[in-house]
Amino acid sequence: MRVPHSTGIDMNQISPSSTGAKSSSVTPDSRLKRLLTILGPALLLAGVTVVLTAFAATLGFYRTEMLIIAAAVTGAALVFATVLLYRQAAQQRTAKRTLDDVEARIGGIINSAMDAIITIDRHQHIVLFNDAAEQVFRWPRAAMIGQPLDLLLPARFRDLHQQHVQRFGDIGATSRRMGANTILTGLRANGEEFPVEASISQFGQGKQKLYTVILRDVTERVKAEDALRRSKEELRELAAAAHQLREQEKRAIARELHDELAQALTGLKMDVAWIKDKLPAPPPEIVNKLQNMELLLDDTVAATRRISADLRPMMLDDLGLVPAIEWLVQNFIERTGIHCEFILTDPHLELHDPHATSLFRSLQESLTNIGKHANAGNVNVTLASTDDTVTLSVRDDGVGFSLQSPRKPNSYGLIGLRERAYLLGGTATIESRPGEGTCIEVRLPFTL
Repeated sequence: MRVPHSTGIDMNQISPSSTGAKSSSVTPDSRLKRLLTILGPALLLAGVTVVLTAFAATLGFYRTEMLIIAAAVTGAALVFATVLLYRQAAQQRTAKRTLDDVEARIGGIINSAMDAIITIDRHQHIVLFNDAAEQVFRWPRAAMIGQPLDLLLPARFRDLHQQHVQRFGDIGATSRRMGANTILTGLRANGEEFPVEASISQFGQGKQKLYTVILRDVTERVKAEDALRRSKEELRELAAAAHQLREQEKRAIARELHDELAQALTGLKMDVAWIKDKLPAPPPEIVNKLQNMELLLDDTVAATRRISADLRPMMLDDLGLVPAIEWLVQNFIERTGIHCEFILTDPHLELHDPHATSLFRSLQESLTNIGKHANAGNVNVTLASTDDTVTLSVRDDGVGFSLQSPRKPNSYGLIGLRERAYLLGGTATIESRPGEGTCIEVRLPFTL
């Protein structure tokens, strides 16, 4: 460690309890004032004596009388000067006690602060280093006074930090936060780097300009934030895996319903028709029973296919997202009678799971909500894409709703929209007002 060198500033501006420097009340200015206090009355006395002597000569006074008058005036002047000197000395003692008390109070406040406080001069050498700074950086105060601030910064940040401080001084701002919304890095005496938050202020001008940095060690907070972020990432990965597993299960069940149960029911219907043909002259009640069986089988096949499509439309897996959306829109029109227009900005767009499934489910949920609650006459569905983003927009002209209204019990549709988008690193926004319809936009990042 180098021996601390002179900082070139008036150390009386810094609290001695914070820097280890001893403040002195004897300065060149105070010496000059005292000298003028003593010599001033003497010079005044000499001038008055000369004037009185001249005046006495014009009146014809004798020399003895002149000396008596001069001695009286001199005595009065000396008494007056003594009183003035005593009063000034008393005032100086009172001012010094007040200044010492203020400095002690300021020093106590600075050293009792929980945040590290460091003051540097215009050359960025340290002139104040409080107790908290000692604990944070693990440098003793005596060793740091006069040292460059660079000792507290990693080498890779030193040049940039000097430029920032210089720019801050040139701008003339009173104070500001350092690093904006980022976390800065400090350096302890043992070479350990740690995260800090800091603000800087300045006062003084020219050679007397000082910069004060107040900083806080945020190591524990950063660790907690990192742990929370990792936990959120793990939860998101777990939820995404659960969603993916659920879709796989739906796909498997839908495939079984479509390929196995529906085909078995169709075969059963064919067997009923065969029985009808083979009976030579069946009684009317048997014919009615067989016809009812055929109708029931038709309804059951239709229900099976509908359930299969709701679980996982085969079209989504076999033909892709765009045909599946077209099928979903057409099915919505047939079920509700609401006019629905589908706009595709990129005819060549191809998306695969999990993005395709997420957008399909989002549209499915949106159209279901419109059919149940919106009382809309028109719906516009838009699928647009850029190089790294795909956007699904669903807009209706229905009754709308207030976003501040409490959620209905057991209503999780809008929550599911946001969750699906979040799991893929995207966003789902909902805009609605009573009487002005609703717009739902799902934006997902992806790579072509």
